[in-house]
Amino acid sequence: MTHEGRNAVVTGGGRGIGRAIATVLAANGAAVAVWDLNAANAEETVAQIREAGGKAIAVVGNAAETTAVKEAAARTRAELGPVTILVNNAGITKYSAFMDLTEENWDNIIEVNLKGPFLVTQAFVPDMLEAGWGRIVNISSSSAQTGGPAVAHYAASKGGVIGFTKALATEFVATGITVNNVPPGTVDTPLLREGYDPEQLAAAMPMKRVGRPEDIAYAVNYLASDEAGYVTGQTLSVNGGRYFV
Repeated sequence: MTHEGRNAVVTGGGRGIGRAIATVLAANGAAVAVWDLNAANAEETVAQIREAGGKAIAVVGNAAETTAVKEAAARTRAELGPVTILVNNAGITKYSAFMDLTEENWDNIIEVNLKGPFLVTQAFVPDMLEAGWGRIVNISSSSAQTGGPAVAHYAASKGGVIGFTKALATEFVATGITVNNVPPGTVDTPLLREGYDPEQLAAAMPMKRVGRPEDIAYAVNYLASDEAGYVTGQTLSVNGGRYFV
């Protein structure tokens, strides 16, 4: 399984799951553009990839803002070339009980988690159509599958990502582009730690551990490969048995 000669974009690649995805793709031969709002985090991911012998660049910008996406896409093409692997990983959550949920909080989550993938995907589909080959992997969430308290806005946004995945897979099915999504279960990341203690959560997990970012990265690596060429529109749940689909 190799990505030699291909260029990849990983949004939110500066830490957590995004960093693991970028690192695994690079280890398998892809040149990776690490997109992130935080320049220091993006540069740290790039440094780790380069130290391991891979190729990567850091691209700083807001993946949910039209002008920023266009500028980031232009820079990525200028430094790496056309992009045929896209991982829409950037996402946020702000835990809130439903009756305390503000319109501003709702809009912010939808903008980043759902509008962002739309903008970034639209920027790179032309590269994939020209190549006659492309891989789009969207990171959704098991919260969209199971629901949960204090995440109505987050679950709704990630449910939208799953629907977005299926619609694009159908539209581009005959072009050589596949579109799939990975909904992580409980994974030990900085984002998770903003609301929970991973060790306390582990006891409630079927496998008695929370996931690692690499668990998600290996699934993405497969979906981004030639070997997954007959897989599209699918939800590959990586959740340690939390939810079966």
